[in-house]
Amino acid sequence: MLFAGPPGVGKTATAHAFARDLFGDSYIEDGHFMEINASDERGIQTIREKVKMFARQIPMGGYGFKILFLDESDQLTDDAQHAFRRVMEQFSTTCRFILAANYSNRIIEPIQSRCAVFRFKPLTKNHVIEFLKRIADNESLEIEDQALEVIYDFSEGDMRKAINILQASASIAKKIDEKVVYQVMGYVSRGEVRKILELALSGKFTDARDEVRRILYVQGVMPSDLVSAIYRELFYLDLSEEDKLDLLDLLGEVDYRLSEEATPEVQLMAFLARLAAKAKKK
Repeated sequence: MLFAGPPGVGKTATAHAFARDLFGDSYIEDGHFMEINASDERGIQTIREKVKMFARQIPMGGYGFKILFLDESDQLTDDAQHAFRRVMEQFSTTCRFILAANYSNRIIEPIQSRCAVFRFKPLTKNHVIEFLKRIADNESLEIEDQALEVIYDFSEGDMRKAINILQASASIAKKIDEKVVYQVMGYVSRGEVRKILELALSGKFTDARDEVRRILYVQGVMPSDLVSAIYRELFYLDLSEEDKLDLLDLLGEVDYRLSEEATPEVQLMAFLARLAAKAKKK
């Protein structure tokens, strides 16, 4: 089987759950299941030694086969993948193989054609929030619904990342709100971004500049993160679609210039100046 999908959506957990259901709770200790992380051992030598040695051994306990789980299999070199394909052919009677990959297109076609492919997608908001609430209850944390929404937005369906954000937030405060999550992530909140844009739209250009300086130099937010936050908030402004298209084009130019080491404050103020000019024209 080939488990393909983004990180943190349960590929490894599914493989372990499958083996536990098949072989019982002691599936690892009894030698029925072996896990290898290909991002650590990605060369052909690992395939020739570790994988081949495990695959060729006859399963014990009356089971027809063992399971070898190759995590991060898209990190294997091409030579190692071709060697693995040969091992799959030789020892299919004694061993079955589960491969997990973030990018299935990096797995060579001969391996893919020998696998049943299961595609994992990012976890839904309901599932992520439900699990985070369960953790919060067990850890006696008080977390607001808006904070859960923000954590999900940052995690993008990656449960592992969502749990890490929650844990980092809990290290700051037992009562977790939206502000704590933004502080942990080092990002600027939607409210602060909206304030900057509204100041520019209302003609208070100097106040908008002061807010940008506070976020960049006092809070220490990365300029590229501020650009990303502006991008997310831009769609909600009271402007025509044509004006939004023009501003998005300009924001992309600002992002490119920042990547080329341009002065962040100058680039961001140039964008706000264009925004203020559009508001004045309107």
